[in-house]
Amino acid sequence: MRLTLCILLLIALAVAALTLLSWIAQRHLESLADSLMKGDPAQLPVVDVALVLGAAPIGPEGGPNRYFEHRLDAAAALWRSGKVKYLLVSGDKRPPNYDEPTAMRAGLIARGVPADRIYRDFAGVRTLDSVLRAEQVFGQKRLIIVSQPFHLARALFLAREEEIDAWGLAARDVDRPYSIFTTLRRYPSALRAYYDVWFDTPPRHAGKPIVIGVDPPN
Repeated sequence: MRLTLCILLLIALAVAALTLLSWIAQRHLESLADSLMKGDPAQLPVVDVALVLGAAPIGPEGGPNRYFEHRLDAAAALWRSGKVKYLLVSGDKRPPNYDEPTAMRAGLIARGVPADRIYRDFAGVRTLDSVLRAEQVFGQKRLIIVSQPFHLARALFLAREEEIDAWGLAARDVDRPYSIFTTLRRYPSALRAYYDVWFDTPPRHAGKPIVIGVDPPN
């Protein structure tokens, strides 16, 4: 019985330590990114390309995903401001009948962005992959990244560690997140970002180089 209690206590302590480290990691990422994130495109530099990070088009309740919609609103406003020439939409396309980048492109076209100004990255299965592939496949060393602030903090950290000059346009956040999982997942994801940097995790998929503005949009 004592051995069982000791094991349970050690597990509880390990979980508590991991939870605390994850919280500290997220707060540190937010602190590092604070000066790089803006809510107004006018406060951002002029660059060629903005990286728009993907999300599920449909929310868990069956309607449009508010995270997804707010990111597209911000990306379209950024393009209209003249701060960027092209938008690189990066997301997941692994499950059958699921295609974040194509849904993102359709949403941006509906918001007035011309199709020939939108490039798609179908292998942005994680934030790390989206950031690394923006440089390694699409050749970008200066980027504005578009997402919600909690997500931007991680993306900007990953980009800056890759020596990409990156700034963030903060999309409107969701006032009432869909679930506790949606809220809490940012903390272990922040800790994972440090792991990926420390161990130089590569993107899951390589790809033939695509020159934005020269090669036709895919």
